[in-house]
Amino acid sequence: MAQIGQFKAQLINGGYRPNQFQVMLTFPSIIPGGPTAGQKTQFLAKSASLPASTVETIQTSYRGRQVKFAGERTFQPWTIDIYTDTDFSVRNAFESWVNTIARPNATGGAVQPSVYQTDISIIALDRNDGQSKTYIMRDAFPIEVGAIGLDWETNNQIATFQVTFDYNYFESDSGQGVIVA
Repeated sequence: MAQIGQFKAQLINGGYRPNQFQVMLTFPSIIPGGPTAGQKTQFLAKSASLPASTVETIQTSYRGRQVKFAGERTFQPWTIDIYTDTDFSVRNAFESWVNTIARPNATGGAVQPSVYQTDISIIALDRNDGQSKTYIMRDAFPIEVGAIGLDWETNNQIATFQVTFDYNYFESDSGQGVIVA
């Protein structure tokens, strides 16, 4: 029979707390105000998630039975919630980034991935601000800058908006600083 002490022993250092994280984002160099917005995002990132991936299944039939094989690995889009400051500098930088990718008033936009893609790091922190685990999303770019809801009955809140990114793949460390793809 399992004992509470055994359970507690498995939760090293009391377990990971999901409110201990940091997002490190560097805007592409062509984005006006990008360096400042990148610094602010470290503090204004309200919520995020560690990225997910899926290995698709290939099913084939053999003598009336479904046989499954591992297919390609896919990486789901990643979303971050951001507090809005009164100068809208972070939101403005994200809007500029999306406008660089696809101009709102023309059919063109950036065509070189090196111009509009960047790496984003999500760092899980321990209770003493040490890095427990790091994910690096490679070749990330925003695919949606979400709405900010406006409401006369919303009091005592700071407005937030979401940004959804797509990326090619992520790498993570093993907790000892070793990055694995």
